Amino acid sequence: MRENVGMKHIRNFCIIAHIDHGKSTLADRLIETTQTVALRDMKAQLLDSMDLERERGITIKMQAVRMDYLAKDGQKYVLNLIDTPGHVDFSYEVSRSLAACEGALLLVDATQGIEAQTMANFYLALEHNLEIIPVINKIDLPSADVPKILEEIEQVLGIPAEDCVQCSAKTGIGVPEILEAIVARMPAPKDEHFEGDALKALIFDAHYDAYRGVISYVRVCSGQLKKGMKVKMMSSEQVFDVLEVGNFRPKMTPCTTIDSGEVGYVISNIKGLDDARIGDTMTNDKKGAIKALPGYTEIKPMVFCGFYPVDTNDYPYLKDALDKLKLNDAALQYEAESSQALGFGYRVGFLGLLHMEIMQERIEREFDIDIVATAPNVTYKVTLTDGEEFDLDNPAKFPDRVKIASMREPYMGLSIICQNSYTGTIMDLVQEHRGEYKKSEYLDAERQSFEYLIPLNELITNFFDKLKSRTQGYASMDYWFHEYRESKLVKVDLLINADPVDALSFICHESKSRHIANKMAEKLKELIPQQMYEVVIQGAIGGKIICRESIRALRKNVTAKCYGGDISRKRKLLEKQKKGKKKMKQLGSVSVPKEAFLSVLRIE
Repeated sequence: MRENVGMKHIRNFCIIAHIDHGKSTLADRLIETTQTVALRDMKAQLLDSMDLERERGITIKMQAVRMDYLAKDGQKYVLNLIDTPGHVDFSYEVSRSLAACEGALLLVDATQGIEAQTMANFYLALEHNLEIIPVINKIDLPSADVPKILEEIEQVLGIPAEDCVQCSAKTGIGVPEILEAIVARMPAPKDEHFEGDALKALIFDAHYDAYRGVISYVRVCSGQLKKGMKVKMMSSEQVFDVLEVGNFRPKMTPCTTIDSGEVGYVISNIKGLDDARIGDTMTNDKKGAIKALPGYTEIKPMVFCGFYPVDTNDYPYLKDALDKLKLNDAALQYEAESSQALGFGYRVGFLGLLHMEIMQERIEREFDIDIVATAPNVTYKVTLTDGEEFDLDNPAKFPDRVKIASMREPYMGLSIICQNSYTGTIMDLVQEHRGEYKKSEYLDAERQSFEYLIPLNELITNFFDKLKSRTQGYASMDYWFHEYRESKLVKVDLLINADPVDALSFICHESKSRHIANKMAEKLKELIPQQMYEVVIQGAIGGKIICRESIRALRKNVTAKCYGGDISRKRKLLEKQKKGKKKMKQLGSVSVPKEAFLSVLRIE
């Protein structure tokens, strides 16, 4: 093992916290204090570069930035910061950033205290053996209760109160103390993977540039990356020329080398999106490393839905868009599929509903492709009577009910942290969603944490929205996969004039099938425009109709021209109209509007 020059003056760290606790604002203050960006170029949430992030006020992508800091001991330090998302749907981004760091700033809001995602990220950082520095943010607010939060951190996380740093990211109070704590308490990177002069660089993220190809974000664990050298990807064994290396300041700034322990970017002549895998190890072409770095565990999507282009000519462009987004978001998974109602599209897997919503918006904005998304569903385990087992992630593949021996659905562990006054409300809500109580414990005199087991199917509809509205926005939640359990599940088809619309089919628990089908039929009645003939909407399980709604026909007054005369004249005209409408109904097809496919999400 060799000590790299200046390695003891490098600190790699990330900021982790619950959503809305001030991560991006603290990152702004650190960039400002270290004068990484000129004051005239500063703007709020500088690292949130996507329009979507700025509009919604959330971080979606982790962002790296290199800062040079002159500490009080007179030494110059290089601080590599990775700002991470706080929402549970983007926890994979957090776990990947933790693998590139030695330390983490755990941010806690002085007005809200420890929340569900604070706990989840804390345990994630512990798993990666990171040095954790708790930071209490927003101490300038009138409702801040610092002594109470300090006590909470001691009790819940087991970190002494004197180890906490207090700050206000908005005003800049306590930011110099945070920088000193990073330098003093966080360890320098170790050159532990050293094998001769072999380069080992972990690709922790990447993005695609139309002019420069794939740009890989790397953390060099040993050796050195420099312009002009040849590098090999250890998973595919393909060799590429390094055209440019550099750091994030926070814009990509070229430099001569990226040394061991540092974070930066590499532009090589990678044009194919399959050649740059996140979690892969980059090494020397000749005399390269023998063993690759551990990389990342493969993540399994929780929620599936179909993405179909509104214009069928956009189908190949949708594949390109998904390829480029997958490079930038390793948690995304997809495969081609087709639907009778919507034509050719892709079955896409996500970590949650927000993840799905963001991806849909990114495709529509960044790639200018209009898409229809089908109702989201989860993966079920099906055992057939002949003993065959398979994973069912698409209602279209639901087997004949006679052939099913058993079906199992995924159950999630659910953690909710909330004020004691909402205990009854939370218990009612979880019971409505088939949840099972596990345990609860008091965090302090006013708040407690609950633990439940709940089917993922119930969690993905609008559970989070209901939880927020019923607790006036005070509750926070986190969830994780627990197990598959046997359950009574059925497939509900929605028929429009006796024709099933496969994109609106869904799988649910037998006890809820009639209620959801009723709500969906009512929603479709509002959304489908009136035709010249009656439109019948039905919900069916197999051959059994469980609900019905009708959209009345638009009627022309054919008897208007009959002024008096024999009644048989009017009857004759009405009969003629009736026959015409019947013929029209046989030949006509009802077009289902785009909003209908997301109607299942908004069912109360």
